[in-house]
Amino acid sequence: MVEAKAKRSLSPEKADAILGGAMQEFLIHGYAATTMDRVAAAASVSKATVYSHFGDKESLFAALVKNMAQQKISTLLGSHTLQGDPREVLPIFFTKALEHMVEDGQHLAFIRLIIGESGRFPQLAQIFVRNMSKPGLEILSQYLASQPYLKFADPEATARIVVGTMVHYIQLQEMLHGKEIIPMEKERLLKTLTHMILSSAISAEGEP
Repeated sequence: MVEAKAKRSLSPEKADAILGGAMQEFLIHGYAATTMDRVAAAASVSKATVYSHFGDKESLFAALVKNMAQQKISTLLGSHTLQGDPREVLPIFFTKALEHMVEDGQHLAFIRLIIGESGRFPQLAQIFVRNMSKPGLEILSQYLASQPYLKFADPEATARIVVGTMVHYIQLQEMLHGKEIIPMEKERLLKTLTHMILSSAISAEGEP
């Protein structure tokens, strides 16, 4: 009961400060070397405040990932669900998603951290997949399955193909610094990806 009361009394501003401090410390020092003391100092709060609200370092990490996931979904969808004619919705959604991935340097750095730490701390990677990757895939696969214009034998696998294409692009172009080795304009990639998906679209008149 004491812990629950402490959580309710923590202001949104202080919670944001702690999550911001945690992000800073994880990216600078890695997961293993980051301590709750470092996070408290970065957030300008007491260590007791960090512990009382988040419990331990792994729970703090999970809270950080969940917060990031909520921000990503909000950025991509706003207050709406993914809905509408796929011929209009998908080009916009794909473009927005990829551009946001490319432009968010902090997110790319965090993914590098996850990959780098996944060997020693597989539970961290699972937290990321469960809270970041899984909801995004579910949103897209449910949308693809719900559209009468689209005929996919496996909407979930199709969603993975779409997301996998974007992630692969980001890995090669941004994370592995391959822009000059195997250049590819994102507009070209998105145009081709959209065409591949919508080639399965059947309009009311029977035309793609």
